[in-house]
Amino acid sequence: MIKSETSTNHIGVIENLKKVLIIGGGASGLMAAIAAAEQGAKVTLLEKNKQTGKKLLVTGNGRCNFTNKDQKLEHYRSEAPEFVREALSQFSMGDTVRFFEKLGIRVKDRNGYLYPASGQAASIAEVLRLEALRQGVKLACNTEVLEVHKKDGQFQVVTEGWTYEGDALILACGSKAAPETGTVGDGYRFAESFGHSVVTPLPALTGLCASEKDCGKLTGVRTDAKATLTMEPEHAAYEEEGEIQFAAYGLSGIPVFQLSRYAARALEHGGSCQVTLDLCPEHTAEELEEILKDKAEFIGERTGTDVLLGMFPEKLSDVILKRAGISMKKKSREWKEADWNHLIGQIKKFTFHITRCRGYEQAQVCTGGVPLAELKNCSMESAKVPGLYLCGELLDVDGACGGYNLQWAWTSGYLAGNAAGSEE
Repeated sequence: MIKSETSTNHIGVIENLKKVLIIGGGASGLMAAIAAAEQGAKVTLLEKNKQTGKKLLVTGNGRCNFTNKDQKLEHYRSEAPEFVREALSQFSMGDTVRFFEKLGIRVKDRNGYLYPASGQAASIAEVLRLEALRQGVKLACNTEVLEVHKKDGQFQVVTEGWTYEGDALILACGSKAAPETGTVGDGYRFAESFGHSVVTPLPALTGLCASEKDCGKLTGVRTDAKATLTMEPEHAAYEEEGEIQFAAYGLSGIPVFQLSRYAARALEHGGSCQVTLDLCPEHTAEELEEILKDKAEFIGERTGTDVLLGMFPEKLSDVILKRAGISMKKKSREWKEADWNHLIGQIKKFTFHITRCRGYEQAQVCTGGVPLAELKNCSMESAKVPGLYLCGELLDVDGACGGYNLQWAWTSGYLAGNAAGSEE
């Protein structure tokens, strides 16, 4: 039987209030708090930062791409895709939009990527905070949780100055990504203390470091390309297309971010990875060769840089030519067929050998966390400890760029809070 707290409402009727404790005041934690309070529970949210929603403030470059109209399951990476599908059907993108519109957010649609019309992530963080307060949620900020226990059917959450007790506990502590926002991965430790396992968290949606020495020469260059990640010994390959950004350490840009979680996992298991860029995906090798030869014929006695002028940034053209073994001084009319083959080969297969992903400091999210198989169902309740719920980045689900990680936070947070706040 649930131990409840009794109180008297404004008309003098005795009420039994279920007590719900939430650790973590990010996206999923705030959503869980609101959902639990809507069910009539007495909710206390514990946040180590001085304010809630700190990580929300930096999402979408400060503009907060809070969900996406394209909700294909492929945008969510998990070992239990059907679980994710069922959860998203119970609190969908449409539910998210209606929820925020009800709180006063006017939605801006940018090709299916949804933002607050204010263009400020602070708008999302603030309406969540205000709604939590309106629902009677106690927000205990500057409160670091040291330990969690369950004793005699009650959860005990130990802080430096107090031990909170509750009938249900929601872990919404985030991942190790972006530690400057206060998310250092405490939730993994808390989950393990209740008997859960944790798939090793690794940086995701981040840049990839490469061993090629010419990376430094490409720093700051941007170009559109198709990126193919190949991994051995799995013989697996993944493709993404869009703007690639070159950096001194290797590769960046959204296509690279999308591939990073696969590279991180492969490298963790001792495999090797490489990213091959097709710098001209709109043309076949044969078409490209014809285009460039026609141009070389037209411009006459000029260098390879001139042949590639207008196709690629100059710094990139120089590296392509060097990798192809073509002297910068050699006129295009002096090129032999082997030179043309090497040039086309480099443009279509511009390869980087990946040594590691960038660290948690640069990662937007993590891959890994508590497996969904250890949850009872889409209520997000633990299958190991009754009354314990987990949500958000703490779970082994990571989304692609484009608002998918926040949609998972809203979905899992709502379902956890709704279930935790309900009387059994």
